[in-house]
Amino acid sequence: MNNSQNRRFLFSSVLGQDKLKYAYLANIVNPRIGGLLISGPKGTGKSTIVHSVESILPEGKAIDGCIFNCHPERPQDFCSLCRERPDHPAVTRKMRIINLPLSCTEDRLIGSIDIEKLLKTGQKVILPGILGQANGNILYVDEVNLLPDHLVDDILDAASTHWNTIEREGISVSHPADFVLVGTMNPEEGDLRPQILDRFPLCVKIETIKDPAVRSRVVQNNLLFENQREAFHEKFNRQEEEIGKQILSAREHLPKVTIDPSLIDSVAATCAALKVDGQRPDIVIIKTAMTIAALNRRSEVISSDILLASELTLIHRTRDGGLLEPPSTDEIMDNFNKNLPRDKELLPKTMVKQKIEVAAASSSDQQRIKKNGNP
Repeated sequence: MNNSQNRRFLFSSVLGQDKLKYAYLANIVNPRIGGLLISGPKGTGKSTIVHSVESILPEGKAIDGCIFNCHPERPQDFCSLCRERPDHPAVTRKMRIINLPLSCTEDRLIGSIDIEKLLKTGQKVILPGILGQANGNILYVDEVNLLPDHLVDDILDAASTHWNTIEREGISVSHPADFVLVGTMNPEEGDLRPQILDRFPLCVKIETIKDPAVRSRVVQNNLLFENQREAFHEKFNRQEEEIGKQILSAREHLPKVTIDPSLIDSVAATCAALKVDGQRPDIVIIKTAMTIAALNRRSEVISSDILLASELTLIHRTRDGGLLEPPSTDEIMDNFNKNLPRDKELLPKTMVKQKIEVAAASSSDQQRIKKNGNP
């Protein structure tokens, strides 16, 4: 473990935020979900949780020497510079978190050309922006609700098309910008425009932990982290390794996951009944549910996968052209009970919570839970 990771709170040590951890893991396993918005008051550890995944992020391939991290096996997605290269040697790189500062300029975000070197030597030197660095990685925007609108629009355009173009002084370079967008915000400091909210596929609204026993364990973990860093990592290293293996296993298993068409019908019927704007939420629910199944090492989506995916997808969505507030968890649950096929049993909320804990647990813990008779 390098020094940077040693300074981070570990993902497996985060307590009381099961849904958030599940949503984050789903995006790491399946970047095509597209991102996550974390909303909550100050002091709930939003930024801490975002950075806690550094030690469990998987590795991926990139072209050696490419400043935009182009994937060597996807020639259709090569940047303009890689298309001009005669060869594309591959290297292995660990997925990273790229931070976007609030003081970011548009040139820093999109990228630019080294004008001074161009004028002096005639050499074309591309300066990659944050969107280029984020390709194949996680782009983290803290306090996204305070970011200038023009920067938000640039980020969302890239997130939608998975491409970015740098144009300066008659020079144009296009490159892939395929990243997982993670934003955090404190709703007390201002809201996001509905158009921006809709572009975050998943959302988790975290609250202060009220269970005294869990709060006590949170304090103990923090004291251990601050005062005995090596003991802290020794305590959670095994769980971190298990979660890292779980991510790799889920990625391998995901293409094998199937979903009954009747569940897709129930998602469509529920989104229609809730008057959710657009068709994007339906698609996100299905992608997320299939990923949740893969995290649980199952080959078929079940009703509880749909329910959890729906809550993560719909809890922030505009409805009826913006006239209705986002649906509550109870509304989502009630509508799915009406629309699910009779042969698809919908687990009660307590069971869904248990499933969240199972998915985030180590394999040994999963065996223990199953032995005791829980799902």
